[in-house]
Amino acid sequence: MNDSPANRPVVLDVWCDLECPDCHRALDDLRALRARYGDRLEPRLRHFPLEKHKHAYAAAQAAEEAAEQGRGWPYVEAVLARTAELAAKGEPVLLEVARELGLDAEEFDTALIDGRHLLAVDADQAEGKAIGVTGTPTYVIGDERLDGGKSQEGLRGRIEEIADRLLASA
Repeated sequence: MNDSPANRPVVLDVWCDLECPDCHRALDDLRALRARYGDRLEPRLRHFPLEKHKHAYAAAQAAEEAAEQGRGWPYVEAVLARTAELAAKGEPVLLEVARELGLDAEEFDTALIDGRHLLAVDADQAEGKAIGVTGTPTYVIGDERLDGGKSQEGLRGRIEEIADRLLASA
Protein backbone atom coordinates (compact mmCIF):
# COMPACT_ATOMS: atom_id res chain seq x y z
CA MET A 1 0.00 0.00 0.00
CA ASN A 2 1.23 3.49 -0.83
CA ASP A 3 1.66 5.33 2.47
CA SER A 4 2.33 8.79 1.04
CA PRO A 5 0.79 11.75 2.89
CA ALA A 6 -1.90 12.00 0.18
CA ASN A 7 -3.11 8.50 1.04
CA ARG A 8 -3.19 8.95 4.79
CA PRO A 9 -6.46 9.94 6.43
CA VAL A 10 -6.85 13.20 8.29
CA VAL A 11 -6.73 12.45 12.02
CA LEU A 12 -9.46 13.84 14.26
CA ASP A 13 -8.59 13.36 17.92
CA VAL A 14 -11.73 13.38 20.04
CA TRP A 15 -10.98 14.03 23.73
CA CYS A 16 -13.92 12.40 25.43
CA ASP A 17 -15.46 11.45 28.77
CA LEU A 18 -17.80 8.50 28.27
CA GLU A 19 -20.14 9.71 31.03
CA CYS A 20 -20.37 13.24 29.61
CA PRO A 21 -23.75 14.43 28.29
CA ASP A 22 -21.99 16.81 25.86
CA CYS A 23 -20.01 13.89 24.42
CA HIS A 24 -23.31 12.02 24.10
CA ARG A 25 -24.68 14.92 22.03
CA ALA A 26 -21.50 14.96 19.91
CA LEU A 27 -22.18 11.39 18.72
CA ASP A 28 -24.44 12.57 15.87
CA ASP A 29 -21.70 14.87 14.61
CA LEU A 30 -19.12 12.08 14.75
CA ARG A 31 -21.43 9.73 12.85
CA ALA A 32 -22.09 12.41 10.21
CA LEU A 33 -18.37 13.09 9.82
CA ARG A 34 -17.62 9.39 9.41
CA ALA A 35 -20.43 9.07 6.86
CA ARG A 36 -19.17 12.07 4.88
CA TYR A 37 -15.45 11.25 4.88
CA GLY A 38 -15.29 7.49 5.27
CA ASP A 39 -11.69 6.31 5.32
CA ARG A 40 -10.36 9.80 4.58
CA LEU A 41 -11.00 10.84 8.20
CA GLU A 42 -9.71 8.86 11.15
CA PRO A 43 -11.51 9.76 14.38
CA ARG A 44 -9.39 8.66 17.34
CA LEU A 45 -10.88 8.40 20.80
CA ARG A 46 -8.68 10.10 23.37
CA HIS A 47 -9.60 9.62 27.00
CA PHE A 48 -10.24 12.61 29.22
CA PRO A 49 -12.37 11.38 32.14
CA LEU A 50 -13.53 14.29 34.25
CA GLU A 51 -13.49 14.08 38.05
CA LYS A 52 -17.15 15.12 38.27
CA HIS A 53 -18.17 11.90 36.46
CA LYS A 54 -17.44 9.10 38.89
CA HIS A 55 -17.71 6.24 36.35
CA ALA A 56 -15.84 7.94 33.47
CA TYR A 57 -12.45 6.54 34.44
CA ALA A 58 -13.78 2.96 34.49
CA ALA A 59 -15.61 3.62 31.21
CA ALA A 60 -12.34 4.78 29.60
CA GLN A 61 -10.64 1.57 30.71
CA ALA A 62 -13.58 -0.47 29.41
CA ALA A 63 -13.34 1.30 26.04
CA GLU A 64 -9.68 0.28 25.85
CA GLU A 65 -10.68 -3.32 26.54
CA ALA A 66 -13.35 -3.11 23.82
CA ALA A 67 -10.72 -1.84 21.37
CA GLU A 68 -8.49 -4.76 22.34
CA GLN A 69 -11.40 -7.10 21.61
CA GLY A 70 -11.89 -5.44 18.20
CA ARG A 71 -15.04 -3.39 18.89
CA GLY A 72 -13.74 -0.04 20.13
CA TRP A 73 -16.02 2.43 18.32
CA PRO A 74 -19.21 0.36 18.58
CA TYR A 75 -18.59 0.09 22.32
CA VAL A 76 -17.86 3.80 22.72
CA GLU A 77 -21.03 4.71 20.80
CA ALA A 78 -23.13 2.29 22.86
CA VAL A 79 -21.80 3.67 26.17
CA LEU A 80 -22.20 7.29 25.05
CA ALA A 81 -25.80 6.54 24.12
CA ARG A 82 -26.36 5.59 27.79
CA THR A 83 -24.52 8.34 29.71
CA ALA A 84 -27.45 8.94 32.09
CA GLU A 85 -27.74 5.23 32.84
CA LEU A 86 -23.98 4.98 33.40
CA ALA A 87 -24.16 7.91 35.82
CA ALA A 88 -26.99 6.24 37.74
CA LYS A 89 -25.89 2.58 37.73
CA GLY A 90 -22.12 2.64 37.23
CA GLU A 91 -19.90 -0.23 36.16
CA PRO A 92 -22.65 -2.84 35.64
CA VAL A 93 -23.71 -0.78 32.59
CA LEU A 94 -20.20 -1.17 31.13
CA LEU A 95 -20.41 -4.95 31.43
CA GLU A 96 -23.98 -5.01 30.09
CA VAL A 97 -22.91 -3.09 26.97
CA ALA A 98 -20.00 -5.51 26.48
CA ARG A 99 -22.39 -8.48 26.63
CA GLU A 100 -24.84 -6.81 24.23
CA LEU A 101 -22.03 -6.38 21.69
CA GLY A 102 -20.95 -10.00 22.06
CA LEU A 103 -17.71 -9.12 23.84
CA ASP A 104 -16.13 -11.11 26.66
CA ALA A 105 -17.73 -9.38 29.66
CA GLU A 106 -15.73 -11.48 32.13
CA GLU A 107 -12.55 -10.15 30.54
CA PHE A 108 -13.94 -6.60 30.91
CA ASP A 109 -14.58 -7.24 34.58
CA THR A 110 -11.05 -8.60 35.03
CA ALA A 111 -9.55 -5.64 33.14
CA LEU A 112 -11.37 -3.19 35.41
CA ILE A 113 -10.08 -5.02 38.48
CA ASP A 114 -6.46 -5.55 37.38
CA GLY A 115 -6.08 -2.07 35.87
CA ARG A 116 -4.35 -3.25 32.69
CA HIS A 117 -5.58 -0.19 30.77
CA LEU A 118 -4.79 2.46 33.39
CA LEU A 119 -1.58 3.57 31.68
CA ALA A 120 -3.32 4.18 28.33
CA VAL A 121 -6.05 6.26 29.97
CA ASP A 122 -3.56 8.19 32.11
CA ALA A 123 -1.31 8.86 29.10
CA ASP A 124 -4.22 10.30 27.10
CA GLN A 125 -5.31 12.45 30.01
CA ALA A 126 -1.78 13.77 30.57
CA GLU A 127 -1.38 14.58 26.87
CA GLY A 128 -4.76 16.31 26.86
CA LYS A 129 -3.79 18.47 29.83
CA ALA A 130 -0.47 19.29 28.15
CA ILE A 131 -2.21 20.66 25.04
CA GLY A 132 -4.81 22.61 27.00
CA VAL A 133 -7.82 20.30 27.06
CA THR A 134 -10.02 21.32 29.99
CA GLY A 135 -13.41 19.84 29.10
CA THR A 136 -15.10 17.35 26.83
CA PRO A 137 -15.58 16.93 24.02
CA THR A 138 -12.52 18.67 22.64
CA TYR A 139 -11.43 18.05 19.07
CA VAL A 140 -7.97 18.37 17.61
CA ILE A 141 -7.65 18.32 13.82
CA GLY A 142 -4.54 19.48 12.05
CA ASP A 143 -3.02 21.85 14.54
CA GLU A 144 -6.33 23.32 15.70
CA ARG A 145 -8.11 22.60 18.98
CA LEU A 146 -11.89 23.03 19.07
CA ASP A 147 -13.70 23.02 22.42
CA GLY A 148 -17.09 21.38 22.23
CA GLY A 149 -17.73 21.34 25.97
CA LYS A 150 -19.42 24.73 25.93
CA SER A 151 -21.42 24.28 22.72
CA GLN A 152 -21.55 21.87 19.80
CA GLU A 153 -23.03 24.65 17.68
CA GLY A 154 -21.13 25.02 14.41
CA LEU A 155 -18.37 22.61 15.39
CA ARG A 156 -19.12 19.97 12.76
CA GLY A 157 -18.98 22.64 10.05
CA ARG A 158 -15.67 23.93 11.40
CA ILE A 159 -14.23 20.38 11.50
CA GLU A 160 -15.40 19.85 7.90
CA GLU A 161 -13.73 23.11 6.77
CA ILE A 162 -10.43 22.04 8.33
CA ALA A 163 -10.69 18.46 7.03
CA ASP A 164 -11.48 19.67 3.50
CA ARG A 165 -8.49 22.04 3.59
CA LEU A 166 -6.15 19.31 4.91
CA LEU A 167 -7.38 16.77 2.37
CA ALA A 168 -7.01 19.26 -0.49
CA SER A 169 -3.43 20.09 0.47
CA ALA A 170 -2.33 16.45 0.91
